[in-house]
Amino acid sequence: MNELYLCNSVLPVVCALDSRTAPEPFFHADRVLDFNVLVYVSKGAIYVTEDGTDYTVGEGSLLFLRHGIRHFGKQEIPAGTEWIFVHFYLDEPEAPEFCPDPGDIGVFERLESRVELPKQLFSLAGSGTERSLRELVELGRSQSGDKRFRLNYEFGRLLAEAAASGSREPSLADRIERYLEKTCCGAFSAAGLEREFYLSYKRLAAVFSAEKGMPMQRVHQRYKLSYAAALLRTTALPVGEVAERAGMADPLYFSRCFRREYGISPREYRKRMARRY
Repeated sequence: MNELYLCNSVLPVVCALDSRTAPEPFFHADRVLDFNVLVYVSKGAIYVTEDGTDYTVGEGSLLFLRHGIRHFGKQEIPAGTEWIFVHFYLDEPEAPEFCPDPGDIGVFERLESRVELPKQLFSLAGSGTERSLRELVELGRSQSGDKRFRLNYEFGRLLAEAAASGSREPSLADRIERYLEKTCCGAFSAAGLEREFYLSYKRLAAVFSAEKGMPMQRVHQRYKLSYAAALLRTTALPVGEVAERAGMADPLYFSRCFRREYGISPREYRKRMARRY
C-alpha cells in the first residue's frame, strides 16, 4: 500500500537528511508532504500511521512514507529514541516492469524499468544499510562541493539495495521475531520455540541475538508492552486486567516494566492518550 518505485533512468533527489534524538516523549507530526520520507530507527521506536495503516519502526528497522499521503502519530514516541531521516523526490515515470529477455540488448535501445521499494525493512542494526545511512548523514553535514550529486548517487545505490533485499526470504531471526510477536500474550517458552523451529534453544538464541542485537526474551517483552499500550489507549480496562491480558500477572512488575519502556506509568500513559484524543 502506497509503495514507492525506483526507476533505472533517473537518480533520486535528496532534499534533506539528518539524525535526531528525542529529548522527551512526543507524537509524530500530522502532515501531508510533497516529498517522500525514509525513516530509520537505531534506538527506541517511532509510531506512525499512514493512510489508515499503523506502523511501528523499531530498533534496526526502516520505513518509507509516500508523498501526498497523510501520516501522523497515534502513539507517543519514547524519549531517547534515535533515528535518521531522508526526505527525497523520485521521478516515477510509467516505465514497464523489467522482464528477463535471453536476447542481446540492442545498442540503441532505451530500456527503462522500475522496481518496487519494500514498505518496511527489518534487522538492519549493524548492517551495510545502517552504515550507508550514517555515511550519508556525514556527507550531508560536510562542506564538499559535489555533495549534492554524491548524496543522490549514494542514496540511489542504497535504494537499489533496499529493493533487492526486500524480495529476499525472511531470515530465521525474522521468523523467530514474528513468532515472538504472535505469542506475546503468553509466557516466554524455550520449549515452544524448539517445537516451532526444530532447533535447540541455544542455537535459536545465538542466531537471534547475533542478527537482532538483543535477546529473544527482551523482544518478547517489548511486544507484550506494545500490546498492553494498545489496550490502555483503546479500552477502559483496569490496569491489572490489561497486565493480565498481556501475559504479566503481577501488576506491580508490569508497571515497573512499562515505566522502563515508555518512561511513564500505565495510568499516566492512559491519561496522556485521553488528552491526545
